Amino acid sequence: MLSAMASSHRVFEFLDTKPQVVDAPDALCMPKIKGRVEFENVSFGYQDGQVVLDNVSFCVEPGQTVALVGPTGAGKTTIINLLTRFYDPTAGSVRVDGYDLREVKLESYRSQLGIVLQDTFIFSGTIKENIEYGRLGAEMEEIIAAAKAVNAHDFIISSSDGYETSTEERGGTLSTGQRQLLAFARALLADPRILILDEATSSIDTETEQLIQRAMERLFKGRTAFVIAHRLSTIRNADVICVIDSGRIVEKGSHSQLMQQRGRYYELYTKQHQHLTDIIRAG
Repeated sequence: MLSAMASSHRVFEFLDTKPQVVDAPDALCMPKIKGRVEFENVSFGYQDGQVVLDNVSFCVEPGQTVALVGPTGAGKTTIINLLTRFYDPTAGSVRVDGYDLREVKLESYRSQLGIVLQDTFIFSGTIKENIEYGRLGAEMEEIIAAAKAVNAHDFIISSSDGYETSTEERGGTLSTGQRQLLAFARALLADPRILILDEATSSIDTETEQLIQRAMERLFKGRTAFVIAHRLSTIRNADVICVIDSGRIVEKGSHSQLMQQRGRYYELYTKQHQHLTDIIRAG
C-alpha cells in the first residue's frame, strides 16, 4: 500500500504539472498545411544565459527534404523541438505557411505532423494495431497499403499470424529494422504534411538501410521532411543539407554543392566514408 501511494503521488504530480507552452487566448486553428517552414533570426536556450541556437535563419519550401547534420550538441534536435513547438524561441520566430506557431492552436498544428524517432515505441498489441495508431479507425486496406508502401508487408505476412501477430511492449519480438518499418507505416497512414525523422536509421545494418532508404523515398513524397542523421549516406538525396555547428548554420546546400566546397560537410562525409571502408577491410 505504501509503495502504491508513493507511485500514485508521483503520477499525479506529473499530471498536475502545468505545461510551459500553451495556446494563446486568441490562437487560431491551423488550416491544412502546405509545408513552407521558415526560421527567422531564431535564438534559443533551455536555461537563462544559455545559447543553444544563435540567430538561425532558413526557409524550406513545400515538398522539400532538408537534412540537419553536425556534431552532437550542435543544435539539430533543438531545431526540431522548436518546429514541433515543444518550446518557443527566446528570440525570432518559427513560421509554417506564414503562421507564427505561437499564434495557432497546438492541437490543430501538431495533428498535421509526423515524427519517427530513433527509439521507435511499439506497444503491446498486434502489428495491425501498432500501424493503425497513426490514424485510429483506418480501414484494413489502408493499413496494408501503408505497409506495402514502406516495404513492411513482406515481413508482416511471413510472421506467425500476419497483421494479427502479437507484439510485446517496446517490440521485443521484432528486429530494429522491423520496428522502424512499422513506424514508417504508422507515419504514412497518418498522412502528415510535415514529417520529422530524428536519427531513424542510426541503429540498423547496411542491408536494412537500403530497404529503409526506399521506404523513406515513398514516405517523403509530397511532404516537407526534416531529417536528422549521423549516417550521411542516408541523406545524400536531400534537397537541402544544413550543417549545424555551435548553434549556427555554417553550411547549406545540396550534397554535390557541399562536397565541391570542401568545407565542414566534406570533412564529415569523407571521414565517415573512410571509417566504413576501414571496417569493411578489417572484416
